[in-house]
Amino acid sequence: MQIRLDHLALNMKNEAEMIHFYHTVLQLPAERLGEYRQGKVPFASVRIDADTIIDLFPRALWASIEASEGITNLNHFCLSLEKDGWHTLCDRLASFGIPIEEGPVSRWGAHGNGTSVYFRDPDANRIEARYYD
Repeated sequence: MQIRLDHLALNMKNEAEMIHFYHTVLQLPAERLGEYRQGKVPFASVRIDADTIIDLFPRALWASIEASEGITNLNHFCLSLEKDGWHTLCDRLASFGIPIEEGPVSRWGAHGNGTSVYFRDPDANRIEARYYD
């Protein structure tokens, strides 16, 4: 049995900033953004690769859950890049004034040890970006 990550769903508090961050800063292609802005679909997504997307949930999709059950916490998620792309991402984060919270550090992941940095999106979700040697 082969299991792949299909999607992550992030609850957005700062919608415009979150869409800007994932689409513009991280340069992830938007999926259904136009339809979302026109009210035709309930949320937009950004594509990480051919198999994986991040769904960006507006408050309307999760506010009632927050009121009744609380919102579960996501510790972090990790984006894997080639070494050159990782350096480009670090430069882009700096150019947008997004601080690196931790790293570069060596961490173990899906393909063994890699070099990672940690930063946050506008809603304070912690993101790890890494490359493998």
